[in-house]
Amino acid sequence: MEITDDRFNRVERLVGSEAMVRLENAKVIIFGLGGVGSWTAEALVRSGVGHLTIVDADTVATSNINRQLMATVSTVGRSKVEVLRDRLLDINPDAEIVARHEVYSPATSGGFELGAYDYVVDAIDSLSDKAHLILNATARGVRFVSSMGAALKMDPLKVSVSEFWKVEGCPLAAALRSRFRRSGEFPRKKFKCVFSPERLSNRWDGEDRSGAMTFGKVSVNGALCHITAIFGMTLAGLVIEDIVRE
Repeated sequence: MEITDDRFNRVERLVGSEAMVRLENAKVIIFGLGGVGSWTAEALVRSGVGHLTIVDADTVATSNINRQLMATVSTVGRSKVEVLRDRLLDINPDAEIVARHEVYSPATSGGFELGAYDYVVDAIDSLSDKAHLILNATARGVRFVSSMGAALKMDPLKVSVSEFWKVEGCPLAAALRSRFRRSGEFPRKKFKCVFSPERLSNRWDGEDRSGAMTFGKVSVNGALCHITAIFGMTLAGLVIEDIVRE
């Protein structure tokens, strides 16, 4: 990517040419491309990050359309990573976008060399897989950020950032901490999380058409695009800020 490219002119004006080079050279991997991770990927590429690996084993479903970046009527049934890769390359054809149509789990974790990346972003839904990624990434000392639960939220002003052990009011963070305490295995380093303490309830009283849960999901909760996108953009912001201030 040429730094003088007009596509990134407004980015370079703000961060400067040296930071722009660091953004272009940065290698980031995102696990999970749902309502949070898809927006993280978009923000990173639009900000000039030149090397992005996106990981998700799912395909686009109609129920994704309300909140996931690449989900439209025309993309239903297609691999999420492939649809998103095409979009990201349409934003920056010079970027290296690696699409891995795989699930991250304890069984598959050996196929991911986390140390090869400058930043690891966790936007996984599954509790067990998320816990494993947290332990794996922090054990390797990589720069790591994580999304807590973005469902059952409505107030964008409540979205916050905190160190994992200081996150308050988030059932997912509480479940992760409880899991670590029971196992006696803990993250090796502190890391930042995006979360919201808001706790609403589902008001759906119709027939459940969601079908069987996949990839470790245990329930279907209501979610809104403006919240999941803010979570995703905030994750991207943490990465971008760190690169710029390096």
